[in-house]
Amino acid sequence: MFWRKPKTGPAPEAERRADPLRLVLAYHEATKHDFHRFAAGPPELDWDTQPDPFRTFVGAPRVRLARVEPTEGERPHYEESFCEGAVEARELDVRSLAQLLFDSLALSGAKKYGEARWTLRVNPSSGNLHPTEAYVIAAPLVGASESAFVAHYEPREHALELRAQLSAEIWRDFEASLGAGTFLVALTSIHWREAWKYGERAFRYSQLDCGHAIAALAVAAAALGWSAHVLDEASHAELARLCGTDRQAGPEAEVPETLVAIRTRAGATRPAVPGASVFERLRELEHVGRPNDLSSGHMDWQAIEVVEEATRAARTELAREQVALWGAWKAGDEPISLRRIVRQRRSAVAFDARSAIARDAFEQLLRRLLPRERDRVHPVLPWAPRVDVLVFVHRVEGLDPGLYLLLRDAEREARWRERSRVVAGAERVVMEGPEAQGLVLLRLERGDARSLARSVSCQQDIAADGCAAFAFVAEFEASLATWGPRAYRRLHWECGFLGQLVYLEAEALGLRGTGIGCFFDDAVHRRLGLVERSFQSLYHFTFGAPVEDARIESAPAYGDESA
Repeated sequence: MFWRKPKTGPAPEAERRADPLRLVLAYHEATKHDFHRFAAGPPELDWDTQPDPFRTFVGAPRVRLARVEPTEGERPHYEESFCEGAVEARELDVRSLAQLLFDSLALSGAKKYGEARWTLRVNPSSGNLHPTEAYVIAAPLVGASESAFVAHYEPREHALELRAQLSAEIWRDFEASLGAGTFLVALTSIHWREAWKYGERAFRYSQLDCGHAIAALAVAAAALGWSAHVLDEASHAELARLCGTDRQAGPEAEVPETLVAIRTRAGATRPAVPGASVFERLRELEHVGRPNDLSSGHMDWQAIEVVEEATRAARTELAREQVALWGAWKAGDEPISLRRIVRQRRSAVAFDARSAIARDAFEQLLRRLLPRERDRVHPVLPWAPRVDVLVFVHRVEGLDPGLYLLLRDAEREARWRERSRVVAGAERVVMEGPEAQGLVLLRLERGDARSLARSVSCQQDIAADGCAAFAFVAEFEASLATWGPRAYRRLHWECGFLGQLVYLEAEALGLRGTGIGCFFDDAVHRRLGLVERSFQSLYHFTFGAPVEDARIESAPAYGDESA
């Protein structure tokens, strides 16, 4: 069904009329890596067509934002930021909005190697290619816009590009659903940026990056005493109309993903997406600015085009599911500044293959992945966890090396034992350290798991050389049955969300993490004794003590320019 070599032009009409769920499953199977074949990708990298990582809108008025750098000893501290009620909410103004974006989507640093220079961002991306774009939809803000507005966020300059003005009447309709003091961040993807390097598998990576961005926004909001909520009810057509991306076409077009509501005041009810009639009135909304060209040439990946269309959402009511919560958070006295952790985060390129992590620190890291009472960050996703964590324990003091399973929803244990021959006989390991708070792992295998972690992660040493490695495994078929094709995006978002939390926790522990997008999908499933698609591995991750490359120099994100 999917081309192994790129083919120009649209997908055949008959293929587009096929059942969307069947197309999603076909894409997922076709883009799996395995020992004997990789998913289709470019035969070599065409450096002449490498996409520009920065989208700008030529002709749109630009508002430069303050670069609110963290200061020594700044509150909130890392641990307390995750705890509801521990951080006093800031007023929404142009400076606090600037801080939110600076701590979630802005540049965080630069690297130099010889004559080459490249930038890094707070929100990580597969291959540092950054398919995710963001738009702010907000009430009038002094210093930004005299009217309610739609603005594209441009991270290279840390600026808003004002694309449209919303009438007072339309913004009142938005605010009636969202609640006072709430604004929106819309996320879109430019799949070409990832496809340039990764080919057909790029759609997956773009969705993981979207999940990282969602988590980055939720954590940055928490540092301001705010809360973030994914609002996924609006249709893709409505989101495109709001952002002005409905006029884009071709391989560089932005594809709508979702809305994230940022609530700056406490509220008894969750924000909601305005009704379809409000979005219908946006048909006459005038957006200014022309999107810049990103590449001089393109390679068309038909499989991405097909799965993107198959997973588009019509307007729906997203069930706000009851989440089984673990014990309450305890806001500790950890003196690490959250904002420093957020902005210093980097991806490791190698680990030292000898450093270990203390068991209580490891328990703390695992606990971060569980939704808990008084949790400020996890509620950004309005559904019960669908992703569990396969843990390759390498060097954790006081815990035997081996293969373990962390269930993020205890009710899923019976389904795992039914579907997996390996999990069926697993023993329960109750973690009893000071940070465990009832944490339970299922021990699947004892013994050295380094070779296994390396082999299923495309033979990459980094999966074996850290303290531990993870495979984020989603309850796949049941989620597709519940949500339809849209589930494919949401499951990847949840995996990216978890990856971002591991990144930050590793930094807070003095370690470093990195995502692994290249892994042998079915090799993981075979090792777990899975005979169906009930569970699927969607993302790998690892953390440990980093080995720095002395040849690469670090530089400030924004040079010596003043904000």
